[in-house]
Amino acid sequence: MRLLWITAALLLSIGASAPANAHEIRPALLDITETRPGWFDVTWKVPMRGDMVLAIEPVLPPSLKPVGPPAIRMLPGANVQRLICRTDETAGGSIVGESIFIDGLSSLQIDVLLRIDLADGTSHSAILRPSSPTFVIPEQASKGEVAWSYTRMGVIHILDGIDHLLFVFAMMILVTGFWRLLKTITAFTVAHSVTLALATLGVVNVPSAPTEAIISLSIVFVAVEIIRKRRGEAGFAERNPWTVALLFGLFHGLGFAGALSEAGVPQHEVPLALLMFNVGVEVGQIIFVCIVLTVLVVIRRIKLPSIPRPALRRAVTLAPVYAIGSVAAFWTIERVVSFLSPFA
Repeated sequence: MRLLWITAALLLSIGASAPANAHEIRPALLDITETRPGWFDVTWKVPMRGDMVLAIEPVLPPSLKPVGPPAIRMLPGANVQRLICRTDETAGGSIVGESIFIDGLSSLQIDVLLRIDLADGTSHSAILRPSSPTFVIPEQASKGEVAWSYTRMGVIHILDGIDHLLFVFAMMILVTGFWRLLKTITAFTVAHSVTLALATLGVVNVPSAPTEAIISLSIVFVAVEIIRKRRGEAGFAERNPWTVALLFGLFHGLGFAGALSEAGVPQHEVPLALLMFNVGVEVGQIIFVCIVLTVLVVIRRIKLPSIPRPALRRAVTLAPVYAIGSVAAFWTIERVVSFLSPFA
């Protein structure tokens, strides 16, 4: 229970410091599509904080010249600019070998998803971060480059996704015994791997807003089951944890697919990119589980004073679970309101 208190406090402090959407700060998106040789459709989508657009701007390759002013749209929580460009005749109609830079990124805690689709079928995807705001456009990504890029993308996504981590952490609290925990995590892995593949390949198409609401609701459900267990009641999740992990893992996989679709998948390496993104998600999940288990070992070696009064001890041990459930309930309400508000 000391592990529960300390680790939950760390996770909740991360969640409380971020905006209510668990993946906040939301990444910006720069999409460059070559519609025909030498002509490019550029879309720049940047998040807003209230009425303020984040102060970052893409610096496009010098050979790309705008054709007219940008078209600007204001969406809920984002500013979208669309620009038509063409290459300078002296550049030979190609932007290969040129660089893209995000001005102002180094001073903000935000990522930029970069997606480039060229007319010859070549695609590139990258995540530009404050420490690496520049991308040089290669001729065509090798298999090794695609594998590394999408593995890294998967690791970053799961470790940045506080809602996914809270669900895994809550299941670790609920499930006792190594083999039961292994079965539960395996069921979660299989489920989200299946829906990640189906959604990325276009077999399944579920709107992201309801999916995100169900993901946060899954944390609320497990938190309630933990409290029932502490009261001596054997709930459904206590009796069948792998079933719960399997069911909710399907929706978590749809959430992972949403992130992957934002980044884009190179058409010449779809199976490899999909596989390695999933591998990255699993690597990140294993890293998180190992950190939690390491904290457990360390805390067991620390002699902390026990709380003499049973009622107070029970309240202290349940407080983090109520906190996890409350944060997840807030996310659920906000997400439900976000996709129901257009119909109000």
